[in-house]
Amino acid sequence: MRHSFTPVFFWSRLAMLVLIAAGTAAPLAAHAGGGGMSAGETKARASNCFACHAVDHKLVGPAYQAVADRYAGKGDGTVAMLVKKIKLGGAGNWGDVPMTAHPELSDADLTEMVHWILSLHGQAAPASAASTAAAPQAAMHTYKTPDGKSVQTDVTVFTGPDQKQVTDAVFHGFEQYNSYCFRCHGGDAIGGEYAPDLRKSLAGGMSWQQFLSTAMAGREEKGMPSWAGFFEEKDIRAIYDYIKARQLELIPPGRPPSAQE
Repeated sequence: MRHSFTPVFFWSRLAMLVLIAAGTAAPLAAHAGGGGMSAGETKARASNCFACHAVDHKLVGPAYQAVADRYAGKGDGTVAMLVKKIKLGGAGNWGDVPMTAHPELSDADLTEMVHWILSLHGQAAPASAASTAAAPQAAMHTYKTPDGKSVQTDVTVFTGPDQKQVTDAVFHGFEQYNSYCFRCHGGDAIGGEYAPDLRKSLAGGMSWQQFLSTAMAGREEKGMPSWAGFFEEKDIRAIYDYIKARQLELIPPGRPPSAQE
């Protein structure tokens, strides 16, 4: 895989950062009253932390409850250590996927956030939170390619057995991919000059979890930005579903037929 710094990449990254900055005021305003949340949780939700972490299940990074359980009773130095870890980023404690550095967050804000995370030790999962870990295995679907070949996938590609319309998720993935990802990975998921053909990545065994982790964490050494804080998990899942449908040759290049036509 080869990435290089190009004007296209620069302006793509700049546009992303402008959109992130423009959207920051909304979550801050939404949580200004707290809604019963602690100051630490309010600050965590107003940042991009929840792009990679959930309270009760592993996303890209560990569940906050798992962090709280690991560091419970470790002593007064734990808070300062975790504040530094969040600020500097890095990998090793929870796997090989690096955590994005957060130099823009003050030590005071990070301290409140860490105190909230550690307070989750021993707490039951929120009643409103559906644990991904407990989710049943996705159902398999059998589809026919245009040349009559049968393929199986756990991605729901079409709304019905006639395969005339793709799901809203696949169509959303098409829109997101061809608005942002195409600059490096090529339009219609065909591969580009600066980044690989993602159809081949999925065909080669890249799992959904690996796809999510790579998209959220980025690959700085290869010139790929982190999309955490810009995309939500559901957006990345839609992009994955779209690429999977392209990889299996279930939809051709171009705008896929959908209920939004």
